[in-house]
Amino acid sequence: MLFSSMTFLFLFLPLVLAAYYVVNPKWRNLVLLFASIFFYAWGEPRYVLILFLTIICNYLGALLIDKYRSKSKLYLFLTICCDLGILIYFKYTNFIIENINMLFRSNVDFIKVIMPIGISFYTFQAISYLVDVYRKDCPVQKNFYDLMLYIVLFPQMIAGPIVKYHDVANQISDRTVSADDFIYGVKRFITGLGKKVLIANTMGEIVEQIFNTQPHELSTVTLWLGAIAYTFQLYYDFSGYSDMAIGLGRMLGFRFLENFNYPYISSSITEFWRRWHISMSTWFKEYLYIPLGGNRVSKSRNYLNLWIVFLATGIWHGASWNFIFWGLWHGFFIVTERVFSFHKEKGSVIKQIIMHIYTIFVFVIGWVMFRADTMDYAWKYIKGMFMLEESRPFMPLANYCSNVQLFVLVIAAVCSMPIFRNLPEKRTGKYGEVTACFCNIWLLAVFVLSSVAIANSTFNPFIYFRF
Repeated sequence: MLFSSMTFLFLFLPLVLAAYYVVNPKWRNLVLLFASIFFYAWGEPRYVLILFLTIICNYLGALLIDKYRSKSKLYLFLTICCDLGILIYFKYTNFIIENINMLFRSNVDFIKVIMPIGISFYTFQAISYLVDVYRKDCPVQKNFYDLMLYIVLFPQMIAGPIVKYHDVANQISDRTVSADDFIYGVKRFITGLGKKVLIANTMGEIVEQIFNTQPHELSTVTLWLGAIAYTFQLYYDFSGYSDMAIGLGRMLGFRFLENFNYPYISSSITEFWRRWHISMSTWFKEYLYIPLGGNRVSKSRNYLNLWIVFLATGIWHGASWNFIFWGLWHGFFIVTERVFSFHKEKGSVIKQIIMHIYTIFVFVIGWVMFRADTMDYAWKYIKGMFMLEESRPFMPLANYCSNVQLFVLVIAAVCSMPIFRNLPEKRTGKYGEVTACFCNIWLLAVFVLSSVAIANSTFNPFIYFRF
């Protein structure tokens, strides 16, 4: 079930909210648990058992870690192996078989397996719980249903943000919702809905047309148009989902941490990763980078740790070489910035402008790898962008981008900067009430336009559902 669907907006969500606030507060977790299981089963009913297996495995593993501290490392290792084993089987088995066949010229048959939706996200949350218990950052959760709620909570289980256990452990057992919280949650949800439906989906129309064409059949300008359109599609699609998840959580009394902070204004790739998909970045930092030694080791080892983290980041995103190269691409620039200390000082205005332009080039080229089906296609596409491969002469952009889409592209560029960041909160001062009224009318218009667009659109899932 999609957040941006009529079923969710006008049936599932109203019923869940009504039940949640009508029942006795002590039964609210149970309401959310049943609602979350139903939400997940709506799209993937046959994989609910896999989800339950993961939950049971981590529930028992954490109890063993807590009870037998002398053997806690062993139980942590075994339980994480179980989690990763399930993830690898469903997500990477055929990729491994494909590469074995290529390397050894063998003919091993592929396995007919479909990846459960959201498996990467709920697996990482399960590992977060295990490590937090092992480190004694949080007490072990002895209530099986509360642990299940943490992993299956419908606002964020399928596409994040990745919620670390120690960030919400107290909220699972004790939380309240004020009227201001609920109103904020509604506004945040509508903001995310508009990002997804009105901007990301519009950019997606341009992207699909261009990336479904061979690069040599496109002009250099058109190739750049496709890359830039995908840059905004991905950002508004994923940040829109995160906004909706954060908004839904606030309506239910949960306070999820922010997942995006205007990443496209960054002046280095290091800064970009402090602003992009923050929940994943901090997860890898806390549960992989720091255990590897972080920056407390020699410089060469620190650089290796960074490479490992970004290799893991690429692998986490998908079973394809283009994701691996995308991760290594970012890892290369992260290490380079660390070596030359590019990321530490802002410097002069001219330096900031140059660094910002450099950063844009790096992440836009990276997104081409991310979007392409194969590295061969990505390489041809990138060469065409820089006129290193024969491409068609300039063709009118109207062939690939309507006036409405071009207008939305401009809006996407403007709104990717923190120009209007605090506008909804400006309720004080001479024009405070006017500003608040304008924002409310604007959000209402966004919701109506989004609803109309959803009613008239075809199936268009969130990009990060595939991860």
